[in-house]
Amino acid sequence: MYYAKPLAALVSEFEKMPGIGPKSAQRLAFYVLRLSEKEAEDFVKAVKDVKSLIRTCDTCYNYTEGTRCSVCSDDTRDKSLLCVVAEPRDVVAMERTHEYRGLYHVLGGVISPMDGITPDMLRVRELIERVGKGAFKEVILATNPTIEGDATSMYIAGLIKPMGVKVTRIAQGMPVGSDMDYADKATLIEAMQWRREM
Repeated sequence: MYYAKPLAALVSEFEKMPGIGPKSAQRLAFYVLRLSEKEAEDFVKAVKDVKSLIRTCDTCYNYTEGTRCSVCSDDTRDKSLLCVVAEPRDVVAMERTHEYRGLYHVLGGVISPMDGITPDMLRVRELIERVGKGAFKEVILATNPTIEGDATSMYIAGLIKPMGVKVTRIAQGMPVGSDMDYADKATLIEAMQWRREM
């Protein structure tokens, strides 16, 4: 299909986004085209602000505007619990449950030899240092129930267990191969409540 060059460029940019196919990219591009000048400026500003103002928390590596995220800054959180997740969006998924009140550690991905992602490319070393310094009684591994997520959890459990800290894995109430980001609140609550020791 023929598009004017600027529109074709916008469609192409949307197609680069995860989960966006050609039809969705076209719909999004036409949506942007229909925005008022002010709405378009607000959209561009939001994208620029995210790129310039958002950084990772110095403690847990969640996304934040400051040096520490809202979870790490919250004195009411249970500092004896540490939930290890792959991505910042997994923190959002866990927080939606309103059940977990501990701290987090964001790895920045999962071990995936097929994609060339090795443990040293993740924040595993930082996790081990943090567990070594902290007063954590339990580390909860909450990676997605995929081959890569399971392998990452097993690897981390093998490093932490010798430190004398209890290591648990969220229960497999979540469908195998799914993303935590898409799990409903009840499933995540159940997965946390029925976590098992590794």
